[in-house]
Amino acid sequence: MSTVPHPSLVVVTPVYEDAVAAGQLFRDLAAAFGDRVYVVAVDDGSVRQPLDAGPIAAAGLAGAVITLKRNVGHQRAIAIGLGYVVDRLADVRHVVVMDADGEDVPTAARELLRPFDSDEIDVVVAQRKRRVETLRFRAFYLVYKWLFRVLTGREISFGNHMALSSAALRRLAIMPELGIHVAAAVLLSKLRMVTCPLDRGPRYAGQSKMNFVSLALHGFRGLMVFAEDVLVRVGAVCALVASLAVLGGLAAIVLKFLGYATPGWFSIALGILLLVFLQTGTLTLMTLMLTGVVRSESLLPIDYEVLIDRVEHVSAARPG
Repeated sequence: MSTVPHPSLVVVTPVYEDAVAAGQLFRDLAAAFGDRVYVVAVDDGSVRQPLDAGPIAAAGLAGAVITLKRNVGHQRAIAIGLGYVVDRLADVRHVVVMDADGEDVPTAARELLRPFDSDEIDVVVAQRKRRVETLRFRAFYLVYKWLFRVLTGREISFGNHMALSSAALRRLAIMPELGIHVAAAVLLSKLRMVTCPLDRGPRYAGQSKMNFVSLALHGFRGLMVFAEDVLVRVGAVCALVASLAVLGGLAAIVLKFLGYATPGWFSIALGILLLVFLQTGTLTLMTLMLTGVVRSESLLPIDYEVLIDRVEHVSAARPG
């Protein structure tokens, strides 16, 4: 495939068994931006509702539908779309990443693009002002944000909905972490980022494909991006606990010789402290070894073309 010209604004959206909602998204994008926008829709191996280029053409937009050979997941589908934009589309100024289900409102994309009037910004991420999720989801999300901050030392309060400059796009596209967790990869990239408060819109059609298990897995993948930081922090805590166990054991021995230990107390206390020391000491050694492995690995971005089954292109031409 050769490089093709296109408008300065590109929208990348993953689609999985949601062709009806995607068609509505394309129409709303056309109403909001006209033919300025070029759509790159990544069909993530849909079987029941496969997506083709028809809905893009019907909306009067130019774009491409990338059909994958198999389902690779929401995050990797976005990474494939961004990789395609870098390799195949010329002169990209801004890229907006959004879901196709309507919860990322097309008209709100203007708010994401407005901060780019300044040359000091690389990424603008959407931060939700109003959520309509269940109480269980909100509670889990709060716990997840707390764990993420404790284990990585970083704050995460945004998802996939974001706008990227051309420089940010090129930087993220070569990061292998992008296919694991898009938001965490943005944090890891150290790009200049600002947040833009946006409301979540209602779904166009159907139900969300994400359940509690998949959401939990998505959260753990965010921690995987910062595996080295997590391992170091866990190792430090284990080393601290092991040190406290040694001090506790020495204190128990001193109390025994001074005659302050009741019968049976010394052996129980020393046995428990010894087990704590052995377990935390072993965990400390394991985390140090794993940290060395993570540091020594040289990961390369995934060859996204291997996963592509076909690409359908459409030129902007409004019907009638």
